[in-house]
Amino acid sequence: MVLRPRLNRLLCETRTPIPRDLDRLTGIGAEVPAGEAGLADTDVAAIWKATRRLYRTGMSPGIALCLRRNGQVILDRTLGYADPVSERLLTPQTPVCLFSASKSITAMLVHHLAETGRLNLDDPISRYLPDYGRQGKHRTTLRHMLTHRAGIPRPDRPVDPDILYRPDDILDILCRARPSTLGTQAYHAITAGFVLGAVVEKVTGEPLNATLDRVVRQPLGMRYFTFGATGPERARDMTTGVPLKLVDLFLNHAVGGTLDEVVQVTNDDRFQDVTVPAGNLYATAEEASRFFQMLLDGGRWGDHRVFDPDTVAAARAPASRRPRLDRTLMLPLTFSPGFMLGNRGIGLFGPSAPRAFGHLGFISIYCWADPDRALSGALLTTGKGLIGPHLPALLNLQYTINRVTAAS
Repeated sequence: MVLRPRLNRLLCETRTPIPRDLDRLTGIGAEVPAGEAGLADTDVAAIWKATRRLYRTGMSPGIALCLRRNGQVILDRTLGYADPVSERLLTPQTPVCLFSASKSITAMLVHHLAETGRLNLDDPISRYLPDYGRQGKHRTTLRHMLTHRAGIPRPDRPVDPDILYRPDDILDILCRARPSTLGTQAYHAITAGFVLGAVVEKVTGEPLNATLDRVVRQPLGMRYFTFGATGPERARDMTTGVPLKLVDLFLNHAVGGTLDEVVQVTNDDRFQDVTVPAGNLYATAEEASRFFQMLLDGGRWGDHRVFDPDTVAAARAPASRRPRLDRTLMLPLTFSPGFMLGNRGIGLFGPSAPRAFGHLGFISIYCWADPDRALSGALLTTGKGLIGPHLPALLNLQYTINRVTAAS
């Protein structure tokens, strides 16, 4: 019984203030009437009610949610602050860091080069980056890296979190690293992105942002959708949730820093000046949903053929028949060469979503598409807390989205 007051006190200290008038903190983008997407007005209202409930847990200064059904934007709204210190509001036009959901975008750039015959996913990485072949890594392929089986889930030596500002140093460490068992699934939170990004830059002869701009950003008409480079317009993140030592130990194991350290590094202005292929793509919720809608439509956006349908299918193909225990996250997960995949039970993208594909980002980012529901979405939240009262509300939001879009 002594623990309850202490837990309540901790929760109060790590929540953001919750104003009574949420309408004042709400931004609404361009939405179509629910009926045009095959839904009822009450369906959209139920989703937004569940989103407000999530915000009221106080675990995130800002929430952005964009959902498309049958290609139509049924909901594009924000709640709260882009910067809780200055009280700058989060709007549908505010770019938010996608963190690890950035991996899917980098992966599709790799698939684009495979589609155009400039590389092969089953080639050894050392064919493109000779220095990577050290310490027995000459057998490691691009497919190993895309499916988190390359054996370098983290640097093999202690590093400071601010090494993210020095991508060349990270790549040098990874080239010198001795891998763990090749082929074992262990989530590569940051490491794989630097290797894959370097391969893309070596093959194309241009910066990764230039390839992204040419292949995706311009054809889809994005305003943001870049690695870094958004400046003061971006949303800032905040540590929330119950401060548990176990959480910091887990994050140290997965990404090489405590929760506070990672948030501090990513809020630093220097994070805007570097390219972190696995972790610093900035986009609005609508732009993230737009990207996944394009994939849901077989690689087409309007008059633009961005990817061949076979390329999208190959990127979505499961790397294993059933979920495998991931040795980093210690959860049963199924990956494809670029995405996290849903399953029939309770999964990353809500219940009963076996064909859903997408990616999570740093605890509270969800970008995905679900062919069975003709649904693409992005839920971007700026509160970074693993444990807290938001968990039931988050599960309820996922359940509500999947329920109303499946029933119509």
